[in-house]
Amino acid sequence: MSMPRPPNEPSLATWDCMLPGPPSKNNCGSADLSSAGLLAYAAGSSVAILDTHSMQLVSTIPLPPQASSTVSPFITAVRWSPLPLPHYLMESENTSSHLLLAVGDRHGRISLLDFRSKAPVLSFDTNNPNSSKLGIQDLCWIQARPDSWSLAAISGPSFLSIYNTATGRCFFKYDSSPEYFSCLGRDPFDSRHFCALGLKGFLLSVRLLGDDSENDVALKELQIRTDASELQRLERDSSSGSNSGAPASAIFPNYVAKFAFSPHWKHVILVGFPREVLLFDLQYESVLFAAGLPRGCSKILEVLPDVNMEVFYCAHLDGKLSTWRRKEGDQVHIMCSMDELMPSIGTTVPSPSVLAVAISQSDYMLQDIRKLCLGTDSFDTDFDNPFDFFDESPIISKTHLISISDDGKVWKWLLTAERLRDAQKDIENVKKASEVRELPVQEVESRSEGFPGDLGVLKSVTQPDDTNSRENRQSGPTTSLEEVSFKVTLDGQLHLLSSAVTMLAVPSPSLTATLARGGNSPAIAVPLVALGTQNGTIDVIDISANAVAASFSVHSSMVRGLRWLGNSRLVSFSYTQGTEKTGGYVNRLVVTSLRSGLNRTFRVLQKPERAPIRALRASSSGRYLLILFRDAPVEVWAMTKTPIMLRSLALPFTVLEWTLPTVPRPAQSKPSRTSSFLSKEDVPLIGSSSPTTTSSTDAKEGADGSHEDFAESFAFALVNGALGVFEVHGRRIRDFRPKWPSSSFVTSDGLITAMAYRLPHVVIGDRTGNIRWWDVTTGQSSSFNTHRDGIRRIKFSPVVPGDRSRGRIAVLFYDNTFSVFDLDSPDPLANSLLQPQFPGTLVVELDWLPLRTSKDDPLVLCIAGADSSFRLVELNVNDQKMGVLGPQVRPTKERFRPVPLPSPVLLPTPHALALRMILQLGVKPAWFDVFSATMNDWNTPGTPSAGDLRGYMIASPRVGDSVVPEMLLKVLEPYRKAGCLLDDERVRLYAKVVKKGSTLRLAFAAGIFGESMEALFWLQLPHALNHLMNKLVNKSTQRGPHTARTPEIDEASMLSRISSKGKSAPGSGKKNLLVNGQLKLMAFEQQELWERANERINWHEKLEGEEAIQNRIHELVSVGNLEAAVSLLLSTSPESSYFYVNALRAVVLSSAVSSSLHELAVKVVAANMVRNDRSMSGTHLLCAVGRYQEACSQLQDAGCWTDAATLAATHLKGSDYARVLHRWAEHVLHTEHNIWRALILYVAAGGLQEALAALRQAQLPDTAAMFILVCREIHAEFLSRLDSDEDATLLKNKVVNLPGLNPENEDVVAVGEYYGQNFEGTFGSMWLAEELQVKVEA
Repeated sequence: MSMPRPPNEPSLATWDCMLPGPPSKNNCGSADLSSAGLLAYAAGSSVAILDTHSMQLVSTIPLPPQASSTVSPFITAVRWSPLPLPHYLMESENTSSHLLLAVGDRHGRISLLDFRSKAPVLSFDTNNPNSSKLGIQDLCWIQARPDSWSLAAISGPSFLSIYNTATGRCFFKYDSSPEYFSCLGRDPFDSRHFCALGLKGFLLSVRLLGDDSENDVALKELQIRTDASELQRLERDSSSGSNSGAPASAIFPNYVAKFAFSPHWKHVILVGFPREVLLFDLQYESVLFAAGLPRGCSKILEVLPDVNMEVFYCAHLDGKLSTWRRKEGDQVHIMCSMDELMPSIGTTVPSPSVLAVAISQSDYMLQDIRKLCLGTDSFDTDFDNPFDFFDESPIISKTHLISISDDGKVWKWLLTAERLRDAQKDIENVKKASEVRELPVQEVESRSEGFPGDLGVLKSVTQPDDTNSRENRQSGPTTSLEEVSFKVTLDGQLHLLSSAVTMLAVPSPSLTATLARGGNSPAIAVPLVALGTQNGTIDVIDISANAVAASFSVHSSMVRGLRWLGNSRLVSFSYTQGTEKTGGYVNRLVVTSLRSGLNRTFRVLQKPERAPIRALRASSSGRYLLILFRDAPVEVWAMTKTPIMLRSLALPFTVLEWTLPTVPRPAQSKPSRTSSFLSKEDVPLIGSSSPTTTSSTDAKEGADGSHEDFAESFAFALVNGALGVFEVHGRRIRDFRPKWPSSSFVTSDGLITAMAYRLPHVVIGDRTGNIRWWDVTTGQSSSFNTHRDGIRRIKFSPVVPGDRSRGRIAVLFYDNTFSVFDLDSPDPLANSLLQPQFPGTLVVELDWLPLRTSKDDPLVLCIAGADSSFRLVELNVNDQKMGVLGPQVRPTKERFRPVPLPSPVLLPTPHALALRMILQLGVKPAWFDVFSATMNDWNTPGTPSAGDLRGYMIASPRVGDSVVPEMLLKVLEPYRKAGCLLDDERVRLYAKVVKKGSTLRLAFAAGIFGESMEALFWLQLPHALNHLMNKLVNKSTQRGPHTARTPEIDEASMLSRISSKGKSAPGSGKKNLLVNGQLKLMAFEQQELWERANERINWHEKLEGEEAIQNRIHELVSVGNLEAAVSLLLSTSPESSYFYVNALRAVVLSSAVSSSLHELAVKVVAANMVRNDRSMSGTHLLCAVGRYQEACSQLQDAGCWTDAATLAATHLKGSDYARVLHRWAEHVLHTEHNIWRALILYVAAGGLQEALAALRQAQLPDTAAMFILVCREIHAEFLSRLDSDEDATLLKNKVVNLPGLNPENEDVVAVGEYYGQNFEGTFGSMWLAEELQVKVEA
């Protein structure tokens, strides 16, 4: 897929730290969990990206606004790109296409966001002539060609559009009105196919044949019957409102319809309406199962199928999760458990709502690999690891589920399936009985634990049934779902911002501030920011980790004021109105200790007060607090261990601000207090003779025993425009006499609304946009007009010795925009950073981060956005004109993480490829140890020296130059030391995998990068190769005079199968419905295909209608049950339009004994039927006369590929069956674009050379080389298991080389040469020197 590169220009701003606000219902529950374990969900107008393995916030990407708008709309749809990690590097192409996000918003925009640049790389053409704001409801990626993907989108209530992701052009539109579209879903069996579901049961099946025009889209309209009476009532109620462009989730937020494709059965989807669950068969266009929710059960929010088992989960609007298991023998599901996704302990009242739920799609792959590793170093098993369990354990399957609540929490749940005790005892008895058999214990263990040796024939003469042995080995003892219990446990949680941010506070302790635990040690500046929220909690943000360090539930209502007392205490307030009888306000003041987590209230009154608290102002030392009331005197408090009120100041204050910490300078002189108070002729003076200011308390020891030998001052403004400065010394308050300004200092007519004070400067702003500042020691002053709205906040920037300017201020206006001015410059307005709007959101609060230690450090602004997000913005102050620092101006510091981020998919693409190659070739587990460098000193045998890293590679066949692995290990060394490659769980699994051969290593490497289909391919490759080798051996033994018959499906068993009655079939009985769900995607063996086809027949027996009967006949003929097919054909009513065709088929099928004349007549009739587009009927006639090869060809021509394979599995053998598989592989590769399924079919059909050519054509050189390596390894192991007699020696000579993979083959030689040259040149010249140097320096 070709994607435009992101722009090279730096963005307007870079965020070293950004925390998203909590998601809401306006985000429509948009979330997507990638196969690599990355969760992306919408929070306001931003997308939060989490690593679900370590439950850490990786990044937050804000969506920029439109050019004509100032605020970004809510994001309503998020979908990860399905593109895998590229397997080759090209300098001219963007190599981050596997980390693209498709994002849709409430205004109808669709963009592709790049994770690396955090910016849109493509905006789709979504202009609608009817309405400009059709909100996006859902998105879905569809594969149009092998190298390109398209994007389907639901916009508005009923529009479906499909876009070309290379150009952004819309090439298909569909209007379903008056139906409301609800969601989209892609078929896991065919990436060209997807469905769109409506709230009233309308189902649109879409198959994409290209991405050029409407002619490339095939549609099929279906209808699922459901009760829509509630929806009709909601439609009548909402008809009065204007919801023309709103999506269905916005019009009906509590009426949801969801569906998901079954990962186990093709053409089957799971549908969840608000109060009903259904299974719908797309092929039969019928409902297989329907059940209403029990009484008391809330409406359905999401439907989630389990990949490991035939179980699905329903998330409900009330935060509960129901588990539905399948009843054995039929497609009927029963609710077996109900669990809570929102714990009642520790949550607020009312309980938060669950907005979105996602189930992991990667856990099953690691479980399959772990089961194949059983028996290897069992003493290494970690019982605390949720995925480390024995086959004898009652635990059958474990899956992770992620839920997102509207209080900013992301929950990680572990869904566990366990055997019941009685079933466990039966399994143990079966195992004990199996140990008493005549087979040696070693042979049993090799069959059940070895890999890949257990996948093939142990001996050429005494071969067990390969299919049954493989199924028993992978599945273990058969367990029905009735014998299983399901549990849900909390496995992790990530706490982000809990509510809309109302207040922001930054600690800026002065040198006189002391630690909270007492003593005279000065308090230091800490990288913490406190946020007050609307729900009454206080979230403390750790800037260095970009995470919520602590959250305190302090108030029951909105936090209206928040200030730091030093660096370890917080003071906050809220108020509520009294009752109608009492009236007034109940003010609540709380001091919160960050160390102990205790909340202490003070100033507790018995009755409501007349005036509410307006604001809090805390001094830099944290010792004094000013409490401002609305129309009431200001109170001055000493914030000792037990707060004490010092004074009450009855003046009409408008603003009050304490002085900030001064710039540390040597021998700084104190300001003069002899000058009179600042005033103009028309400004009233407030002298020391005022009775309010003269009275003061005596200087003595404070309540905490410390001597108060210092003073702090605060500036204020009155309603009439008068200014003043008071000083608090101990418990005394006195007038600070500044020097009067010059006569040019003119008072504004506007009310003073904001002030900032840092000795010796006072800066004030008014409601008309004027800014005035004055030096209280020299009397110098100046002013200018910002030509903006009223000023709400003024904040002095922190300064350090050597700063060029000490007068930089950040100004927040009443229109929620901000600017930064330099008051030391001649023209502050010309040299300011004018930021009329922050990209995508308005600013609610701002302050500077006081962590600068050098004049070269940037200025950092803390911003609380109107979208409830928290961000940091760096400003470049080294240039002559201030500007926002771009990402290419200064390298961003690496964020501190308490826990490493072990997500390989997030590594730079060259480094991710390096790790992938190292895991494929095999590295010793000791290399992952962070302390392995110190372990070298122990002289452990086999441990490489400090300079040579090649000793960490295991002894395995090499591909390419041996120097390449050492180069890759050196490149990955910084990540290894930081522990950022793999987490402990996956390292322990790899320690077992590395000992089990190449196939498991390759499957593991694909699995951790989220490439599940490739991992399945490697797991199925040994089965397919052994299938091919069995076929070659059987073909050779049939020519020998004294060879035993191999257990192929022979003619006698085929005849008995044809004459079988009813539903009985070999291998039927109790099925294991619990494991190997995804491995069925790549089924190719005859027995497996035939059994699955027989199982599908039982589902459709109760379906009615002519089309259903025709499909049933087709299924019966495919599995060879001709008697049941004839019976069904003869039951056709004479009035039916199918009567004559069915009668003809019944006569011919019943005459299984054919003659040459009869065969000729049937061939003519079949040819006529095919000419009349009756391919299925002609197929059945050909089957009646034994022309199965031609019948399979006709089915394949008609597009019935699975049916053709089923028919071939029933009737064909040898090269005839291989030809069917080979043509099927061609279709899967070139039409369905699924290279991994095609490779398995190629290998099973003997087309190893075609498989190798497909890998080369797909530009996968490393995979092609690994393919040859694994095939030779499996081939050699197969030959080693043959007997040593003469016949076996003859067989070895005949199959000494794999067909198509001879060492002398030109393609094989070319692959090996290209592999070595490509990766040695790529990693050596492209990034080995540059990337390693940059990473080490960072």
